[in-house]
Amino acid sequence: MKAQKRLAKRRQDRAYRVRKRVRGTAERPRLSVHRTALHVWLQLIDDEAGRTLCATSTKALDLPKTANVAAAKSVGEDLARKALALGVKAVCFDRGAFQYHGRVKAVADAVRAAGISV
Repeated sequence: MKAQKRLAKRRQDRAYRVRKRVRGTAERPRLSVHRTALHVWLQLIDDEAGRTLCATSTKALDLPKTANVAAAKSVGEDLARKALALGVKAVCFDRGAFQYHGRVKAVADAVRAAGISV
């Protein structure tokens, strides 16, 4: 149990380290990424107002295979489509405690390809 608490604390510290530098505004909201072994969740957050502008996930899209880079790309494209409908042109990328690699990188690349500055 002690090792699990230590690992959870280290993960939380990594997330806080990123979050103290990344703040979302109404003009440039924070794009928060959360991933698990099976799913990817994305949110656009305005930290000044304390509200979520839009969100999407692999669960919401009902994809057949959700634990791969292709699924992450489709979730990123869906969020970019919703963000453009809201008039968002740029976002601050919050990777949380996750490395900028694999599915997290695929999300950022898909959002950039859709025309949003990350």
